[in-house]
Amino acid sequence: MSHADDHAGTRRDFLYYATAGAGAVATGAAVWPLVNQMNPSADVRALSTIRVDVSGVSEGSQITVQWLGKPVFIRRRTAEEIEEGRAVSLNDLIDPIARNANIQGAAEATDENRTLDEAGEWLVMMGVCTHLGCVPLGDGAGDFDGWFCPCHGSHYDTAGRIRRGPAPENLHVPAAEFVDDTTILLG
Repeated sequence: MSHADDHAGTRRDFLYYATAGAGAVATGAAVWPLVNQMNPSADVRALSTIRVDVSGVSEGSQITVQWLGKPVFIRRRTAEEIEEGRAVSLNDLIDPIARNANIQGAAEATDENRTLDEAGEWLVMMGVCTHLGCVPLGDGAGDFDGWFCPCHGSHYDTAGRIRRGPAPENLHVPAAEFVDDTTILLG
């Protein structure tokens, strides 16, 4: 084998590596816009969290806000509603699982696990019936003084747990927290 053959092999290897590298860069440049277009747009990212002023919500009333295109019920419960919610046995529930975005892992659907504060005064829930996505009526509606979905007759109690009807799950609790005494951050 001559010295010229060694030089040719080295040059050939360089051309292979250079061509493969250029091809990888070109493929990455072509694929990146396709992958990047799957990211949420700026307007969606801007709405992923909202702040809600609850200073005007009196005890025993609720407000409904829009978050991510869905209604969210924010209720300031009375002492009677808190007592009624905490008196319910988990054995009486259709869905004893807490779907609370603030709790990691599986938890029981106790009243304490569904409220925003330790006193149980503030309840924040998605206002979407878990049966077919209707918006339940609130302010003590239904047989359990909570929410009632008139479309197919789902009854929720004062903690938003399904008690009777075709809905398979409790009303979901979104990620929420108090950022100060009168402002709740959703998302």
